[in-house]
Parts: sequence; structure tokens; C-alpha cells
Amino acid sequence: MTLPSRGPKPIVGVILPDQTSSSRWEEQDRPLLTQAFNYADIEPFIENANGDEGRFLQIAEEMIRRKVKVLVTTPLSSAGGLAVQKKAKDAGIPVIDYDRLTLGGSAEYYVSFDGVNVGQLQAEGMLSCLGERPGAQVIEMEGAPTDHNATLFAQGHKSVLGPKYESGALKLVKTQAVDGWKADIGKPLFEEILNGNGGKVDAVVAANDGLAGAAIEVLRTKNLAGKVPVTGQDATIEGLQAILRGEQCMTVYKPVRDEAEAVARLAIAVARGDLDGADDLATGNLRDPVAQRDIKSVLLGATLIKKDSVRRLVTEGVVKAQELCAGDLAAVCAGQDIVGS
Repeated sequence: MTLPSRGPKPIVGVILPDQTSSSRWEEQDRPLLTQAFNYADIEPFIENANGDEGRFLQIAEEMIRRKVKVLVTTPLSSAGGLAVQKKAKDAGIPVIDYDRLTLGGSAEYYVSFDGVNVGQLQAEGMLSCLGERPGAQVIEMEGAPTDHNATLFAQGHKSVLGPKYESGALKLVKTQAVDGWKADIGKPLFEEILNGNGGKVDAVVAANDGLAGAAIEVLRTKNLAGKVPVTGQDATIEGLQAILRGEQCMTVYKPVRDEAEAVARLAIAVARGDLDGADDLATGNLRDPVAQRDIKSVLLGATLIKKDSVRRLVTEGVVKAQELCAGDLAAVCAGQDIVGS
């Protein structure tokens, strides 16, 4: 008896954005997605645009030529995302926006964390570290203006801190967006703002750990590191080490594994043609203010991490103690009862 041929495996195309804004894309997202698709008997086609809009488009064109069943993209900008989504739509290939939204786009689904809530956690964390300091001066270092996530984080900051600025309880020195989330761009911008304010700042709302690190480098030169609360995001090794040293106030932990698993489940359902199943997985909606439409979404929660909760990330296996506690931090980790492999 001859068994019928199963035919080729369905292909899912994934375009990751870069290797500079965060180490997560290659260290976590790629292996997690590859494992999930292989387990589901789906062929993964995963490429990294390396921060290049032209490469982002070329990868998408190759994936469309290969007839992927679904295209998962983390756009470098909405303009770049729109160009890709138009080509995908013309080819009848559904798109899932992953971690970043393409404003004005046509993606069928969106998977990310609740960006406004992330911004609120940062603002609340900064306030708890700052304590009662009437009229305290705050500098806000926001992310890339082309990244809608940065806009959502800023909305979260404003929802918590806006009323305090308006009442005079806090003073906003300046809000500064940083192209590409790049620390080497953010550092001189922060230094310029600080110097322009007479070298005075009481707290820094930095939208991620990279920008926090840039601000901390400047604060060290002013003998202010550890004296000025600085926020962050992503729970990077560098950010967590800065928290243990007392130079960074907090970070936000967004479990990449949860996000990767969520987008993998969604992409697998779409690739198999199970659109009802995909719709069931999308438990929420996100409003695209440009396209003026609601996008079926999976919006995940995040966690505020301060010095007394860094240990949790080691216990849960998110980071390794031997990497986190290297060098000068061995004694600090011992004091925080941080042990492990």
C-alpha cells in the first residue's frame, strides 16, 4: 500500500530587525522560533535585516518568492513595514507584526507587550526610587521616533508623570527621542541636555537599558551615578548589573519566551490555514491611529524589576548567576542571596 505524499512543509518567514537595539533577537527570538516551528513540522525561514531598510525589503521579497504561508516581521520603521506589507498583500500572504506595529499597515495580527503599561511601570519605578522630592528635575530619554513602541512607552510615562509636571510636583527638563535606540547617539544628547540645565538632574526616565547605560556613563563623569534614579527596560545583563551596583533604579522584564511562543502559535495556526484558531489566540485589539482600525492582537504583561527582585530572574533561569555576578558584583550578589549556575 502506498501512502499519499504529505507534500512540502509550509514555510513561515520571519524578519528580525537588527542585532544592535537588543541582543534578544539573535540570542533568544531566533532559537525559540526555530524550535517552535520545527516541532510543529513547519519550515522556519528566519533572517535578520541588520538595521538596513533595503535588506529588510530584499528579505521580504525573497520570502514572498518562496511562497511563505505567513510573514512575521519586526519593522525597522512604519515606512519600511508598509512597503513590505503591500507586496505581501498583493501576493496574498498574511502578515503578523511582531513586537513593533507598522502604523497605517495592513497586518492581520499583532503580537507584543502592552507598551503603555511598560511605560507606566518605568514611571512608577522612578517615582518609588526618587521618593518625596518636590520640584525634582526629570530628563526623559525616549526611544526611536520611528518605533511605535517608543510612542506607547512615552504615553505610559505621560499618563503617570504628566499630572505631576502640570502641578509642579516635578519639573520636566526635556523629553528627547533617540534615533534607532542607539546608546552612542543618546549619550551626547543626554550630556547636552544635562549641561544645558547646569548639570542638574534628579531622575532620568530612560526607555531601555541601553539608553540607561548611556545616561549612567555621563552621570559618572559628574559624580552623580548612584545618586540619580535611572529607569530602564529589557532586563539585560548590563542593566541588571547596573541595578545591583546601585547606578540604575529599575528595569522592566518582558519575557521574550512568552512573546516568541505567542507569535509562533499564531503563525503556525495561520500557516495551517486554521484562521478560526488564530482568531481565538488573538485575545485583544490594538488601535492603529493612522489606519484607524483595530488589529487583532496578543498583548502580554511585563514585570518591574528592582534590586530586591533581580534574584527572581536567576531563580527562573532568565539569567545565569555566573554571568550576572562576575567581577566586582560577587559580593553584592552574595548579599542579595543570588546563587546558581
